[in-house]
Amino acid sequence: MGLFDKLFGGGKKVSKETVETRGVHMPDLNIPVDEKFTIHFKKNGGKFLYCDSFAEISEALKNIVQENNWQEHPFFAMDSRLKERFSKEGISYTSKNKDSEVFFTTCEHLIAQNGSILVCSNQLNEKKLHELPANVIVFATTSQLVESIGEGLKTIKKKYGHSIPANITTLKHFQATDQNSDDFLTYGSSSKNLYLLLLEDL
Repeated sequence: MGLFDKLFGGGKKVSKETVETRGVHMPDLNIPVDEKFTIHFKKNGGKFLYCDSFAEISEALKNIVQENNWQEHPFFAMDSRLKERFSKEGISYTSKNKDSEVFFTTCEHLIAQNGSILVCSNQLNEKKLHELPANVIVFATTSQLVESIGEGLKTIKKKYGHSIPANITTLKHFQATDQNSDDFLTYGSSSKNLYLLLLEDL
């Protein structure tokens, strides 16, 4: 099994033909939220690993670093809790985005409706997407999966109350694929080479 061949299990399987022939404006697939996210995320050009334990997450991260020859490259990370959680992985960090080829971050939610990743000032501070390194590794959990951006925003509002974070945006357009290369909505966007490390926590 290849590094990125491990996908979500369970639920109704959707044929490749069904995924590839559906138009952008067609009604959403009536499938579980995790599978829906998988379909749209891969269509956006994202790569991910679904892991049952933190040990698997750690191994997946090591494989990504090795596969891309990032052993000597510090990761740009702004989340101190993330650095602490991955303190045993032998990763060096920098506080300057221009000194790194990789942005390592968490997120607020994973949006099934369009396969995007919802982030805010908790992850980006005041940085804009185009200011970030071209390579992004996101660490998230299955409990962060939501159906839509609206649902994600409601959860953020409930979680933070009156202290709603600023700079709320989505990472959506990753590397070009056969499905998204002709999408005019991607023109001018800040595409990233994005890896998602997804930990099962439900």
